Amino acid sequence: MLGLGAGAWPMRMLAHDMQSMPKPRMGGGTLCKHMVTDQAKVPLLLDPTTLKAFVDPLPLPPVLHADPGKLLQIDMQETSQRLHRDLPPTRLWTYGNSMPGPTIEALSGKPARIEWRNRLPGKHFLPIDHRIHGAEQDKPEVRAIVHVHGACVQTESDGYPDDWYVPGQSRVHTYPNKQEAATLWYHDHAMGINRLNIYAGMFGNLILRDEHEQSLGLPSGEQEIPLTLSDRLLTKDAQLYYPVSGNSDAPWVSEVFGDAMLVNGALLPYLEVQPRRYRFRVLNAANARFFHLKLAGGRPFQQIGSDQGLLAAPLVQKSVLLAPAERVDLVIDFSGMGGQQLELINDALPIMQFRVGRGSVRDTSVVPAVLRDVPRMPESAATHQRLMTLDEYDDCVAEPMLMLLNGKRWHEPVTEKPVLGSTEIWSLLNLTDDTHPIHLHMVRFQILDRRPFDQGQWLASKTIRYIGPAQPPEAGEAGWKDVVQAYPGMITRIITRFDGYVGRYVWHCHLLEHEANEMMRPFEVVAA
Repeated sequence: MLGLGAGAWPMRMLAHDMQSMPKPRMGGGTLCKHMVTDQAKVPLLLDPTTLKAFVDPLPLPPVLHADPGKLLQIDMQETSQRLHRDLPPTRLWTYGNSMPGPTIEALSGKPARIEWRNRLPGKHFLPIDHRIHGAEQDKPEVRAIVHVHGACVQTESDGYPDDWYVPGQSRVHTYPNKQEAATLWYHDHAMGINRLNIYAGMFGNLILRDEHEQSLGLPSGEQEIPLTLSDRLLTKDAQLYYPVSGNSDAPWVSEVFGDAMLVNGALLPYLEVQPRRYRFRVLNAANARFFHLKLAGGRPFQQIGSDQGLLAAPLVQKSVLLAPAERVDLVIDFSGMGGQQLELINDALPIMQFRVGRGSVRDTSVVPAVLRDVPRMPESAATHQRLMTLDEYDDCVAEPMLMLLNGKRWHEPVTEKPVLGSTEIWSLLNLTDDTHPIHLHMVRFQILDRRPFDQGQWLASKTIRYIGPAQPPEAGEAGWKDVVQAYPGMITRIITRFDGYVGRYVWHCHLLEHEANEMMRPFEVVAA
């Protein structure tokens, strides 16, 4: 992936060469000439490279326990936070008092109830595009609804984008937690403005635990740490800058990349560790940036999980590529490194530092050779197969760029109605130049394969001609997932069983600027 210098936005980004995979293109759509930002209107932006690195300890969000029978109350509110020692506080909108919000811990099989209270101001401080569906002039400027990403939950508690509510109101959501241990996360999902609300700081982690995972002896307690990654553009006075198109009637841009890389809401923090194993639950909470993570010097680490929980067995890795909304569960062994420092790098740029203490400690943690039974779903189990196109339209007169799913906008009638308990294969046919992280609400799935196809023949005759062999998922994405990277020029196939609940849910691209501008569609799970 190409690094971005200060103010380099918006642009397409090339991923690293993923061995057997083609180079996915990341971002979305060429901007029309008249949509390029008027540089005269851009405020002076902060150059993060001028800041001293590794002077702030890694912030750790507070932990809340979602105990059965207890109602957690979490406020959405305006707050401020120093992103670096040498910067003034940054204005944010957060859950609780921090970005990321509090880490919520829950137990599998034990229902949790959370009251999400909207205590935000009545006016937004980031630029709303009123041409976007759901963000029209007649809608309240500030709206919110919480989605727990990865949760199998009834539709009334899922955070359906149209179920938003305004400041002064609250909503109680019930989470059954009838699923295996996993690193989930929560964020705003209000139609048309969630890209702004998340950019403002409205996201946090939810850790779901179960007895099996707790019996494995993995690093825990102080040795289990969330690393939530995001990127922002900052003005010289350290305030959030969200870029606009230069067209005041249509300020939306197709993606937003920042050059200030944040870990748990801090710029270039450090973490003091002991010479032992640590478990890191890593989340990409960026609007559009893909993070290509590795340790300095090519030091290996173990991947033990992905979006929806543990892998079948640990995997030795030297790098991982995380699309927006993906999670990865890593174990790093610092034993034998007493007194040394080690950097976590995004491509060539460090984003945080580990400082390993001297001396010896007794480490009783283990990483078992077998983590969890993850049976592969056979294709024969599917009773229905769907071909879903990812489409891009360029129209420099009416719109700068538009991306749709199956050629349909949000408000059009529901076309996908899987039966509760049925298994389906969805083939994501990507006709764009971009890699899209596709997320399905309520269900988990497995990636079957990706296969290159002739896009020209499809556009000409709507027939599929494969131009290469099917490629299985990478080892690190062979477990249970809820986000899949759909590469350009490829058909990506996933298989899922629609267990859970009847009702209306959504599937969408998790590049937030795409999602907010029509690259999201409802699906409805119906009774058998």
